[in-house]
Amino acid sequence: MADAEPVAIIDIGSNSVRLVVYAGPPRVRTPIFNEKVLAGLGSGHDPSGRLPEEPRERALAALKRFQLLIDQMKVKQTRVVATAAIRDAEDGPQFVREVRRIGLDCEVLSAEEEAQLAGAGVLSGIPGASGVVGDLGGGSLELVGVADGSTSPGISMPLGVLRVDVSADGERAARKVLRSALDDSDVRDRARGRVFYMVGGSWRALARIDMLATDFPLPITHQYGMKPARARELRKLVARADPRTADMIAPARLATTPAAAMLLELLVEELEPSLLVVSAYGIREGLLYSALNPGERNKDPLIEEARAAGGAEHRFGQHGDLLDEWIAPLFDDPPETQRLRLAACLLADVVWQANPGFRAGRAVEMALHGNWVAVDAAGRAIMAQALCATFGGDRLDERIADLCTGDQLQRARSWGEAMRLGQRLSGGVGAVLKRTSLSVHNGAIQLHVRRGEEALAGDQVERRLLRLAETLGREAAVLSG
Repeated sequence: MADAEPVAIIDIGSNSVRLVVYAGPPRVRTPIFNEKVLAGLGSGHDPSGRLPEEPRERALAALKRFQLLIDQMKVKQTRVVATAAIRDAEDGPQFVREVRRIGLDCEVLSAEEEAQLAGAGVLSGIPGASGVVGDLGGGSLELVGVADGSTSPGISMPLGVLRVDVSADGERAARKVLRSALDDSDVRDRARGRVFYMVGGSWRALARIDMLATDFPLPITHQYGMKPARARELRKLVARADPRTADMIAPARLATTPAAAMLLELLVEELEPSLLVVSAYGIREGLLYSALNPGERNKDPLIEEARAAGGAEHRFGQHGDLLDEWIAPLFDDPPETQRLRLAACLLADVVWQANPGFRAGRAVEMALHGNWVAVDAAGRAIMAQALCATFGGDRLDERIADLCTGDQLQRARSWGEAMRLGQRLSGGVGAVLKRTSLSVHNGAIQLHVRRGEEALAGDQVERRLLRLAETLGREAAVLSG
């Protein structure tokens, strides 16, 4: 399917007002513009329950700018949603009318809708997610179960990072609210012994703090995992206030991390999850995902994004699918590993424009730091190792290599050698792959070419075939017929 027209989503939250413009394949839209203003609409309603004046003005000013940008970008489809701060404010309807006068049709999400969309966002970015999603905003905390590609009824509590107090009394009050809400739902049963998915900027900030403390080698928060016991340690890390975090996290966001860490520890105590996993996808991506038909939803976002990544950069048209099919007879990979191999093949012809001496490095950088979803850090390292070998590189940096097992890296190197052979044989032309094949017979890797086309298997091709066979511990042969 051709890329759909760009769409824009404006999210008016309790802490920030954000515009994101997305483009690319419908299944995995890529942000091409992303701007937020920390307006703080939920930072202290006055006694009447009205929105605070200065945050209100900051938010409206940001929305006027966003509307002008959208017009200049010629975005035809825009969705504007507001959450807890507007939902709970006495003058929320008046604020919505002001937003509409700017030219933006604002929709106030109910607490249940907000929970459902957060769950849908996680399912979009982590297909197969199973457990409970916690969406932590400035004004509220939503919890919703996810399993088998769908969401269960969710709950919402006024436990946003701008509303809770991190004192001992505040912690007791938050625990009481949390327990009461959980007692009236089935969220505990859905969470116990399963994954807790963390959605929201304050929890992503906690993940960055943990990455810094553990010297994690990748800066990607999406699908970053932590053991539940780490929640208690995070409270200590936040309290110590490492000055290096100021270079990683905006001051306003950093100020919310003590509340976020407290709430995370309370949730771990109550829900008893098996693992904590961060999701960069939330209600905005949930809105996009919910608008898709079932066929689009079932597509693998990693594969869709990898397929789209090259665009016009492929030399003779996309042939990554053919390359994967061509090398497949050599490998008995389970489905989860097979998809990483396919993604690497789809990316294998993207970096040819780079100087030959830098292609391996550029390919590794693309695999490690690309805007992929539905892949964890280990999966990124596996893809990086395969692409490194494809372009004649050797081993990954030790810290990156340590994200995987030795067997995983060896298998990825073997993929890379096979991809390198296919690239040399075909010259990047898919038709050549269709006219040749690989097989394993009597322990030997056989390259089959058509009679009269033996010249395709020239000296350089034979050398790469021998290198591949050596990597796999096999003999090699070229057959024609």
